[in-house]
Amino acid sequence: MLLIPYILISSAWAWLVRLGGLGLVLLGFADNSPIPLPGSMDALTVILAAQQPGWWPYYAVMATIGGMAGGYMTFAVGRKGGKESLEKKIPKKKIDKIFKRFQKQGFWSLFIPGLLPPPVPYSPFLLAAGALKYSPRKFLLAVGLARAMRYTALAYLGSMYSKQIFGFFHAYYQPLLWILIGLAVVGGAALLWWTLKRKREGKPLIPEPKEPAKAA
Repeated sequence: MLLIPYILISSAWAWLVRLGGLGLVLLGFADNSPIPLPGSMDALTVILAAQQPGWWPYYAVMATIGGMAGGYMTFAVGRKGGKESLEKKIPKKKIDKIFKRFQKQGFWSLFIPGLLPPPVPYSPFLLAAGALKYSPRKFLLAVGLARAMRYTALAYLGSMYSKQIFGFFHAYYQPLLWILIGLAVVGGAALLWWTLKRKREGKPLIPEPKEPAKAA
């Protein structure tokens, strides 16, 4: 059964590599979606820069464009649904905390997670920024700066250590792909089970935080 997703993922990956910089832009939309592909943008940026070391600034720019375009799409989805749609998935108390955080530290709430490596999820921050009507200009500035710093560093490292990178991927390509497929299947099944379970119980997807017990 896993042979079909293996072939599909392997073929899609080879297609993205052939597309080069355009592949980074397209992958940016999937990587910033509510169901992201952890580490995919990082890996593709490094591989493309390693293939053509002299082009690493170009791949850094294209990866940044892809990250910003995909991020803005998710931001727009959250903005269209508004705070009310977010409350269906996240408890109101938590929404209020996120809202206050964006009011005080909106820029850093987007900038810091944008720099962090996988498996830190980024799409919840993008959705929250849109749902809470965060400034689009400030949003693009925070996401763009974070993604530019991250992908510039990755592309440069890919160009500097191209031989070592290709040696590693040549030796471990298939095991890594099988691990990725296994994690995707397990993660998707777990998410589906949790979503259905919470809906049957009439509860939000993310549980309400428990109030601390009061002293007698």
